[in-house]
Amino acid sequence: MLQKLRDRSSGWVATVIIGLLMIPFLFVVDQSYLGGIGANNVAQVKAPPSWWRSAPAFWPVSLLWEHQEVSGDEFRQRFEQARMQARQEQGEAFDPREFEGIENKRRVLDQLVDEKALLLAADRAGVVVSDAAVREYIESIPAFQVEGKFDRARYQAVLASQVPARTPRQFDELVRQSLRQSLLPMGIGASAFVTDVELDRLLRLSGETRDVELALLPEVPEDTAPVSDADAQAWHQAHAADFMRPERVTIEYVEVTAQQLPAPSAPAEAALRKRYEDEKARFGEPERRLASHILVRVEDGGDAAAAERKAAELARQAAAPGADFAALAREHSEDPGSRDAGGDLGWVEQGMMVAPFEQALFAMQPGEVRGPVKTDFGWHVLQLREVQAGSARPFEEVRDELAREQAQADRERAFSDLTGRLTDLVYQNPSSLEPAARELGLEVRTLGPFSREDTIGIAASPEVKRAAFSEMLIEDGTASDPIEIGPQHSVLIRVLEHEPAAARPLAEVRSEVEAAVRADRRAKAAVAAAEAALERLRAGEALAAVAGADAQLMPLSGLPRGAPAPSPEANRAIFAAPAPEEGKPSFGRFALPGGRQAVFAVNAVHPGKPEELPQEQRKLLRQQFAQLEGAAAAEDYVRRIRGQFKVQVEESQL
Repeated sequence: MLQKLRDRSSGWVATVIIGLLMIPFLFVVDQSYLGGIGANNVAQVKAPPSWWRSAPAFWPVSLLWEHQEVSGDEFRQRFEQARMQARQEQGEAFDPREFEGIENKRRVLDQLVDEKALLLAADRAGVVVSDAAVREYIESIPAFQVEGKFDRARYQAVLASQVPARTPRQFDELVRQSLRQSLLPMGIGASAFVTDVELDRLLRLSGETRDVELALLPEVPEDTAPVSDADAQAWHQAHAADFMRPERVTIEYVEVTAQQLPAPSAPAEAALRKRYEDEKARFGEPERRLASHILVRVEDGGDAAAAERKAAELARQAAAPGADFAALAREHSEDPGSRDAGGDLGWVEQGMMVAPFEQALFAMQPGEVRGPVKTDFGWHVLQLREVQAGSARPFEEVRDELAREQAQADRERAFSDLTGRLTDLVYQNPSSLEPAARELGLEVRTLGPFSREDTIGIAASPEVKRAAFSEMLIEDGTASDPIEIGPQHSVLIRVLEHEPAAARPLAEVRSEVEAAVRADRRAKAAVAAAEAALERLRAGEALAAVAGADAQLMPLSGLPRGAPAPSPEANRAIFAAPAPEEGKPSFGRFALPGGRQAVFAVNAVHPGKPEELPQEQRKLLRQQFAQLEGAAAAEDYVRRIRGQFKVQVEESQL
């Protein structure tokens, strides 16, 4: 039996069977192995290999395709950055639920897809960014500079303070990738230029002025005609969004403030003395050390042992009697921030440098040279030139200050304890605030109904409003986490009732609808009167006669393009009108704020005079126009690059 099975498991029959068995596995393997988008990716940008431009997209040929992915983590991080930026720009008007809309997610994803397309294009074009270019760019970033010069300590501190924190090597790679994807569009943008003919044409257009005469037409009388039921119904249906009842909620809440706490007892003397000893460093000047160093870098893939030997030899030379440490640093140090100053790092305090550097420096004696000392930056040779001892104020001098701080800390601790106890009790029964409040002697209050636009009570706080209208609290009916709305002032809320936004019935808004219909009829009548006036002007009647005896005539001689006069919209309408032909004015109209109409006659057009422009200003304008042209060309390049690649988006990952 086994022999028969073995015999039948070879040959073309076995091959077919194995092929059939493989098919189900193809649907459970991560698609990224098969040239697909991958289980954890939001989007993929891919293209056939540069050596086979017509390669088909089906598997297994798709394995040869070049690709770049937008991972889920990358998308979420960028979306969170966009959210923080929108919150800073909009302030209290920021609506987190509205920001979560698919339009914002697609906008962020489009930016990431563009970047991946540029990175893929750079890969295919063989774009390489050198280590020197990366270092030069990083050292030019103002956030890493002190008094206009790159400062390595500040550089490390800034990287460590970011969320998530990055090492210098990680940041180097981030900069390298950004430069690779931006070099081509930047080069295209920088290559733009404007010819003399183009510049003159632009200057004639931008410097153009027009002689115009305006006439403000009489206001159309108020519309008092009745509004029929059919007209009201039609308007209400067509403009339903204008007559919506806003979304509203009713909440219950428990408020915790510092005023609800008893006054703290006087701090014990022993506690104050312990606090003084623990924080003695802040009551005086810390110890400082005047240091210099020589840095020998170890490049990626470089010979670390050779760098260490070089640093050891430099340390030996620097420690020799009569050695000139500054001269050695200027000749051999690879730290551009201190090399020209002979390796001088200035006064160094605890916490300013990376740990190995700092441990070695604060274990040295004045005049000592030590090295090599290894850090992430390479090998250092250290010189301690001077030590400035620290000093401290006595306990008696700072006792009152410590007592005030201790009392404040006790108040904050009591407030935190009360808030924590309340939170713990609420978590035990999150569907009601009453049991937890009763146990702690707090009061449960009710507020609402209120909308996002209302500012009543604690709902005036954007944080409270954001939580009250959050989908989680509305759907679950559970209590929120503590919401801080001021110093030592927090609340826990729970949504009792939710009224979704809904169209208000016509009967409720009939007066508003009738007012809107009458305003629309009046606006249309004003436009019709202005159009009739234009027809009379084109027929040859004078502007004063057409406008009427009570009309206000306004001559505007030499009106410049782009001036906000009489209004930005009016200026655009005036300069959109054709130039007058053979002494015949051209005419147009525009609406003023409030709906009043005006008609105008363009009597003359005066092009700008490029020949009168000073050369310095002409040069500056040429640069500005070239920058605009370059930005448009770079944007077009990105659009065309993206169009050349196949973009696959996994909407479910958004």
